[in-house]
Amino acid sequence: MDLCSTRPTNHHDPVYVDTTGPSSAKEAILIIYDIFGFAEQTLQGVDILAHSDESHQYQVFMPDFLEGHYAEHSWLPPDTKEKGEKLGAFFQGPAAPPKTANRIPNVVKLITEEMGGKIETWGALGMCWGGKIVSLSSQQGTPFKAVAEVHPAMVDPNDAKGITVPVCMLASKDEDADAVKGFEKELKVKSHVETFSDQVHGWMAARADLEDKKVKKEYERGYTVLLDFFHQHLPGGPTSKM
Repeated sequence: MDLCSTRPTNHHDPVYVDTTGPSSAKEAILIIYDIFGFAEQTLQGVDILAHSDESHQYQVFMPDFLEGHYAEHSWLPPDTKEKGEKLGAFFQGPAAPPKTANRIPNVVKLITEEMGGKIETWGALGMCWGGKIVSLSSQQGTPFKAVAEVHPAMVDPNDAKGITVPVCMLASKDEDADAVKGFEKELKVKSHVETFSDQVHGWMAARADLEDKKVKKEYERGYTVLLDFFHQHLPGGPTSKM
């Protein structure tokens, strides 16, 4: 992958973007990573999205929204007071969802300009914490035409009410099942909501144990679901409902 600068106009925009995919592609997917940043499993998933659909490839961009301030794996699960306090402070500080969600429109604009205006259509994928950012960024006026969330954090059915574009949600066994059901019920757009009931939170990103054959199989299946979803709902692919 190439590391390039978005050349931000102010310090509130991320400086570095990890990018892959054919530069000729007119559709792009913005990735909002999980709280562990540029994990190898996440980067592998980004490559899958960029190149695996031969008839519909994408440029894929993953900005460093947390600017190097990532969570530590030792904080999870937050089963002690100390770990809970550290994780809570992280979500109130560098990972506060509204802070990042407010940056999304300008980041999309900056990357589009950086690529010479070749990108015509944007989708988005949020992982864990990034799933919450996607929900907040998919309301009225969103720059995205279709969005997806995998093992999303802070699932809130109230967010679903305002989402205005097709959405795919892949939950794990660790998400609040009632919140996921409530989220799906409140959606007014085309959607695909599925729970991978034998997978842990993070199985498609930094917490994926790809040495485990079952996890790897479900990791790959999850990305296949995402590819099918984006193929159907981003311009250039058929528009039938999943």
